[in-house]
Amino acid sequence: MHSFAKSAALSALLLSAGVESFAVRPSAGAAFSASSTTATRQLSASAAPLARTSPSSSTVRLYQATGNDDTDTEIERLKAMAAKLRSDAAELEAEKAQALADAAEKAFRRFDTNQDGEISLAELKEGLEKGLKIELSDNRVKELMEVFDASGDGALQLDEFVTIDRFRNQLDALAREEKRLALEAADNAKREKEAAQIQEAKMGLLNEGPPTPKDKVVSLLPYLFPLMDGLAYGRFLLQGADASNPVVDVIAILYTIYRSIPFSGFVAFFALNILSSVGGINRLVRYNMQQAIFLDIALFFPGLIGGVISAIGGDVIPTGVSEIGTDAIFVSLLAVLGYCSVSSLLGITPDKIPLISQSVTDRMPTIDNFDDELRYIPPSEREAEEEGKKEGDKKDDQNELAQRESLFYGAAKAALMEKCM
Repeated sequence: MHSFAKSAALSALLLSAGVESFAVRPSAGAAFSASSTTATRQLSASAAPLARTSPSSSTVRLYQATGNDDTDTEIERLKAMAAKLRSDAAELEAEKAQALADAAEKAFRRFDTNQDGEISLAELKEGLEKGLKIELSDNRVKELMEVFDASGDGALQLDEFVTIDRFRNQLDALAREEKRLALEAADNAKREKEAAQIQEAKMGLLNEGPPTPKDKVVSLLPYLFPLMDGLAYGRFLLQGADASNPVVDVIAILYTIYRSIPFSGFVAFFALNILSSVGGINRLVRYNMQQAIFLDIALFFPGLIGGVISAIGGDVIPTGVSEIGTDAIFVSLLAVLGYCSVSSLLGITPDKIPLISQSVTDRMPTIDNFDDELRYIPPSEREAEEEGKKEGDKKDDQNELAQRESLFYGAAKAALMEKCM
């Protein structure tokens, strides 16, 4: 038995030294025991350095298993501590909630003076004024009721009631909101006042008000310009008119004066064009000045077309047709001037003439053509400025989108690198 123990010890020593082909046979008896003493000493002497210099694989596995067991134990201990902390936090929250509920119930009993199980507006106001030592308006109490009255029945039940501190915090929030709204209202009032002052200043630059009786009469004078230039188309009709007609006499006198002025047409054109840009003149008068210019320009084209046809084909247009054409142009001119005169005397802008009136309207300066510094900006420049602003806003949006995409891709790349590490 003793020799078998020695053999087992020798086997363990050989295994620790890396000898794997050794086999122990206890049946060898005493002979093996006697001869094994010397071999055991020699093997022990040769195996000792190996055991000191490099641990065996079985030893390493034993160490790793022990280390893993310690790590698992530490993790389990930390998990148990975290679970205990969560349990303690939940217990504290429950205690806090219960304390708040008890305080709310106690305050509810104190507010409910008639003991009907609900708090009315009057009871809420009385209770808050006593508890907070302040005076509250009916509107403020109503606002509080609307905040906490979840059922919307106009009263607070026990499950809707809160503590005095919650009421105080809500009152502070309402006061802050009321102050913010007051500041916004003051800012809006200031901006509206400034806008009204600017608008008033713009109105001083342009007389856009209703025309006076004097303005209505003066607004008829610009139409004498196209009438004088259009008399050439009415020569056939005027030749057959009664010489004793006072209207014909007046027109003849005016035409004589008009033609006696050198370059009368150019003088009238530039005079009307300059005066129509004077903002102090009533808009109706300025509009009629511009429309008279456009009507006079329109009278130029029939004569131009007739002259071109005569130059190309000679007298290809029969005399009767030419007379009818010129008479039609003159009658049309009189009809247009009659419409403009009647409309102007009524104080209505004569803006129903096809093609011409729309062109005049586009040329008329308006209050919108002036900026806040009261500088006049022509409509074409304003449109170009608005287009440039739109383009700038579009570029800003594109740049902002590009920055967002860059930030997104950068964050995604950083997250991916962190995950890989």
